[in-house]
Amino acid sequence: MEETIRGLKRTHMCNDLRLSDVGKKVTVMGWTHKRRDLGGVIFIDLRDRSGILQVVFHQDSDAEVFRRAESLRSEYVIAVVGTVVKRDPETVNPKIDTGEIELKVEELRILNVSETPPLYIEENSEANELLRLKYRYLDLRRPDMQRNIILRHKVAKLARDYYDSLGFLEIETPMLTRSTPEGARDYLVPSRVHPGKFFALPQSPQLFKQLLMVSGFDKYYQVVRCFRDEDLRADRQPEFTQLDVEMSFVDADDVIMVNEGFVKKAFRDILGIEFSEPFPRMSYQEAMDRFGTDKPDMRFGLEIVNVSDIVENSSFNVFSEPVKKGGSVRAINAKGCGRKFSRREIDSLVDFAKENKAKGMAWIVVEENELKSAITKYLSGEEIKAILERVGAEPGDLICFAADKNEIVWNVLGQLRLELARRLDIINKDEYRFVWITEFPLLEYNEEEKRWEARHHPFTSPMDEDVQYLETDPGRVRAKAYDLVLNGVELGGGSIRIHSREIQSRMFKLLGFSQEQAQERFGFLLEAFKYGTPPHGGMAFGFDRLIMLMAGKSSIRDVIAFPKIQNASCPLTNAPGNVDDKQLKELHIKAMV
Repeated sequence: MEETIRGLKRTHMCNDLRLSDVGKKVTVMGWTHKRRDLGGVIFIDLRDRSGILQVVFHQDSDAEVFRRAESLRSEYVIAVVGTVVKRDPETVNPKIDTGEIELKVEELRILNVSETPPLYIEENSEANELLRLKYRYLDLRRPDMQRNIILRHKVAKLARDYYDSLGFLEIETPMLTRSTPEGARDYLVPSRVHPGKFFALPQSPQLFKQLLMVSGFDKYYQVVRCFRDEDLRADRQPEFTQLDVEMSFVDADDVIMVNEGFVKKAFRDILGIEFSEPFPRMSYQEAMDRFGTDKPDMRFGLEIVNVSDIVENSSFNVFSEPVKKGGSVRAINAKGCGRKFSRREIDSLVDFAKENKAKGMAWIVVEENELKSAITKYLSGEEIKAILERVGAEPGDLICFAADKNEIVWNVLGQLRLELARRLDIINKDEYRFVWITEFPLLEYNEEEKRWEARHHPFTSPMDEDVQYLETDPGRVRAKAYDLVLNGVELGGGSIRIHSREIQSRMFKLLGFSQEQAQERFGFLLEAFKYGTPPHGGMAFGFDRLIMLMAGKSSIRDVIAFPKIQNASCPLTNAPGNVDDKQLKELHIKAMV
């Protein structure tokens, strides 16, 4: 029979009790986690959000309470009243915080019963993820999942306290807004009172936070929901959370300093990890040249080396031709892999390179007195010697090459670098390596549409010294943009914004916007810019990614209470779902499928 808690007040959470509480009469409530019946004595691991407490029922103490305890099963919700006692030394459980004590039960109330759960409520469950998400309310009972959500709360609270202490204001921005081009598809919301017109859910608060700077608020932040209708990955969801920050009268160093301070405080106060030195900074170009990506994982070496100058006049056309066409030849020295990898494993690396759009992958195994390779016969002795010196080759090493357009070479070797690190198991999972990537290209050329596009958004400011090249050499122009990268994951990014109407007009023209098009897409912001716009800039953190890395997880789904799956649906609620024809009619739309 299910009972109520009338007359009972919970005095402690399960994990609050310690040796200092021995002798106290307490009331605790929670779920039966495990049950052990030793005949005359029943042990229950009682679980609540805080942790686990062992409670004990003795038949010779109260036969009626003991009889009712015999009916307890997994995930029953109970309240118990009893006295805290010290465990015998041989029964101490060092695996739990309350392992030196237990609760001798005097009163038991069964508040709710449970059917057998479809998944185990246990740490690091290996249950199928679809099953976990279908029964997410059970999955969230698991201690490790509860720790993740508690961590998320703590970081959000710390962020609010930190930015508040620096004079930032938390200001909400609209969820229903106008569709603007920001790189991904918008989620659209039909308007009932404006037939045929739509709101868009925000991909970010970008335009509104800039308007707040025009409004004179100086310092803004927000823990904000954002929406993008795009394909999902482990670190991407259709709805996600940003920690959004904007500041007036600042340069890039100011924005970096303030936001680096937040990250350091979060790691120090919550994880106990201290970073005393400033995070290193690296230009976009250096990151691409050394690591093949603007999100470099700095926890290991295997850096990329450019050997284009050595082979640009080589008779080996596979190397020389790409260089002559403006591409490059680059290499990675996989130290010791010439001995560790079999020929089959090397061939699998060639296949891996092809999967990443390479035409192939040349390689050299360096041995004590010879080189094993199919390409050395096409290279001169001087070229081979110079390559080996450039990459620091020693006996036992495996040298891997890529030759093509720079973008392909960077991608291939950047991915190969990560693959080698995984195979060699040289990534320290307990290490955190931050790096700021700066001086991104302002623009990128769309080959298909034959036009320039903003790499970030059209309000990103060019570097002062590069403004002169906007019309004459757009690809040369660098942006006042910056990303913070942790262990190969982009945690956040931002830029100093354009506040000059003259430069903004040049930017729109370069991007192919007519005055009418610019007014149509960004009219309310451009109108605001007429009335005194301060220099301003900011950045946004991918809050889910930050929590994922702090929690040591590989998917943001593990740090979001109710995430979507790969096809942007929710197994728990079966969203998205059908709606009544009446609802569609009110919105002046008709379903076509």
